[in-house]
Amino acid sequence: MSYRDLDRPPLDAVALRSALTGPGRFWTEVVVTAETGSTNADVAAAARAGAAEGLVHTTDAQTAGRGRLDRSWTSPAGSGAIVSVLLRPDAVPAARWVWLPLLVGLAVDATVHECGVESSLKWPNDVLVDGRKIAGILLERVETPQGPAAVIGVGLNVSLRQDELPVETATSLALEEATETDRTIVIRAFLRNLEALYRAWSASGGDPSGGIRESYVRRCVTIGQRVRVTLPTADPLVGQATGIDDLGRLLVDGQAISAGDITHVRPAK
Repeated sequence: MSYRDLDRPPLDAVALRSALTGPGRFWTEVVVTAETGSTNADVAAAARAGAAEGLVHTTDAQTAGRGRLDRSWTSPAGSGAIVSVLLRPDAVPAARWVWLPLLVGLAVDATVHECGVESSLKWPNDVLVDGRKIAGILLERVETPQGPAAVIGVGLNVSLRQDELPVETATSLALEEATETDRTIVIRAFLRNLEALYRAWSASGGDPSGGIRESYVRRCVTIGQRVRVTLPTADPLVGQATGIDDLGRLLVDGQAISAGDITHVRPAK
């Protein structure tokens, strides 16, 4: 990426590594690239090659990013905080890994607040500002010689301008007049928030009653709404979203809906 836009300086790899890695620290390696196809793909390949938990990949430009349901995810170079991490929650039962994207959502939400913007969570994996999407999260389970691993990718819109928004319902830190839009600082804050939440969650064996569920429900605007859940193989489900169960599923009129089973969750008309 050529550095010609004063609002979009390149990531400071030295500052990130100095702040996050070192003896006794959780983050083991921070890889910073000028451009890559997909940071999630990079981390998944490293995981299969035996990389340790705590690997981070981030980039100034991503050319083949993906979201949920294999949707494409792109943004102008230098405009977003694009980061993927490798986690190996070996002490957590596999059934509770569904909490990981919700936990990461909490970390992104906390980071956006630290940047001076009021945000909230939409189940299962979006971060919103006044109903507009500012960040998305993608979790992939990867089989490795050391056992299953979780690759988690985050795309947070930082300096996107109005004419660059992919859809009208998107926004960015800059458009919301954030107090911080330096991507190096934003990524550092996100990784510190994620580390704190992940350490607490994994120490409890992934038990959502340890505080993760309560924190998520407090921040989730989906709870309490009348929603329309679009399902790929059945008629839409319309009802009241009343909570999140022990497996991270959305409860709609008493029916538990898994994130992997839905196409969209939107407010019902």
